[in-house]
Amino acid sequence: MFAEYITKLLLVFFGYAYPAFECFKTLEQPHGNYTVQLRFWCQYWIIVAILTVVEMLLEFLVSLIPMYGEAKVAFLVYLWYPKTKGSDLVYETFLRPVVMQYEPNIEERFRNLRPKLGQLLVFYLRNFTERGYTLFQDVLQYVVSRRSGNEKIKGSSSKNKKHDELEDFADALLGTNAKQRPSRQRK
Repeated sequence: MFAEYITKLLLVFFGYAYPAFECFKTLEQPHGNYTVQLRFWCQYWIIVAILTVVEMLLEFLVSLIPMYGEAKVAFLVYLWYPKTKGSDLVYETFLRPVVMQYEPNIEERFRNLRPKLGQLLVFYLRNFTERGYTLFQDVLQYVVSRRSGNEKIKGSSSKNKKHDELEDFADALLGTNAKQRPSRQRK
């Protein structure tokens, strides 16, 4: 557990924070010839982005690889370390040929996907705001009913009633209701 935490910390520092700072320093250089460094850091971030996407898609397999986190830290350091400059090699040898081969297909798919993503975003935003509004109303109603119920029944609260109220509150938070569940027995 502790080793995993240390690995994640090293990954954040050596895989993201330090390269981001070096990229920042490159961008903030006075006007001059920094295109070579900028190209190097763009290659690095492209490789990191593709590695992240592949990890997300194959998360179940990645979790089975022993010492994957340590290997990833070593690989990312290899990519940016000044003596190895591995991002040049990985980009030019592996990544560039593959992407160049499929670039027209990728571009076409992104072009077709853009309008659909806009529609999907609008759908989720509308759905989120409607459900959020409903949830807010349910929580507010629960709080008001709870307060008025406490004022009426001071001192005579039963465990079953509190349990049922908590379940109703959980239903409101989760967007379900008792009718959707298999029969809930009330005591």
